[in-house]
Amino acid sequence: MIEASLAGRRAFILENTRLQAPPHTPELRLHLADEITPIWTLTEEALAEIGLPPPFWAFAWAGGQALARYILDHPEIVAGKRVIDFASGSGLVAIAAMKAGAASVLAADIDVFCEAAIGLNAAANGVEVAFTEVDLLDAPPPTTDLLLAGDICYERPMAEAVMAWLALGRAAGAEVLIGDPGRTYFPKDGLDKLAEYQVPTTRELEDMAVKRTSVWTLR
Repeated sequence: MIEASLAGRRAFILENTRLQAPPHTPELRLHLADEITPIWTLTEEALAEIGLPPPFWAFAWAGGQALARYILDHPEIVAGKRVIDFASGSGLVAIAAMKAGAASVLAADIDVFCEAAIGLNAAANGVEVAFTEVDLLDAPPPTTDLLLAGDICYERPMAEAVMAWLALGRAAGAEVLIGDPGRTYFPKDGLDKLAEYQVPTTRELEDMAVKRTSVWTLR
């Protein structure tokens, strides 16, 4: 079993991942799983036995890679702004925002392992990122300048809930950017496409080795 403390979770991540560059953001480094790291082949049952929820934080998903790439290429989007990265996972997007000059970034994820992963990844990139495990969907979005969300439309109920929440943030004055590789439940109504990328991934995570992935803004 994994030691139930932040230090224990950090130790587990360091022992079971490898510091490497996501293919679409080579200037960043993250502690990620791959075919040569111990958690790559663990089944859901094996993960449960050691007390580990599905380790979404251990992978650089296509939507996050696209969103991070867009932010790094357009730093004026985040420069000097207060930013919230919803369902942050590894912290890839949050870290990209800080590297691009955001005033502050709050990374939000209900998986407490993300706190450890994001802390390690932020340190590896020389930035500081705040973290909360509070489920932000339980209330309107906190006051902020920019809301970021990558890979949020895997399941219909979650996709609908998150899009409604982001719409509340937009109505309150925040800009909203979303990265998505064409997930089934991603809506296009009320959205404008800002960029499209061919994002290298892996067939263990996706249905193809390269995913056409877009960055959208909420009107």
